[in-house]
Amino acid sequence: MARALVKITQDGRKLEVNGLAVTLDGKLEAVDLMEVTIHPNRSAIIAVMPEATHMAGRVALTREEAQIVLDTFKETEAEILANPVAIQERFRIAATHRARTEGIE
Repeated sequence: MARALVKITQDGRKLEVNGLAVTLDGKLEAVDLMEVTIHPNRSAIIAVMPEATHMAGRVALTREEAQIVLDTFKETEAEILANPVAIQERFRIAATHRARTEGIE
């Protein structure tokens, strides 16, 4: 799985991409990015960090930082699509998730 350092926060923690997850100091922070323009707290985010374009969980990202995340996600997706075992595992996880949301399990 692809890995990349996105940035080091003001308090010294590392924001990294590990496969299809964004981690903050090694703990899961997000599995996707949200554009600031559609975020419910966009005015507060822009007030604190005017150059923010995306959010990864609680962490605001600039366009360049968001691009690092997206590029690493694409690289990981390509690795997964090239691996039949990984594809089978994603289908298994998706089927389990669907069963849980439908109340089957």
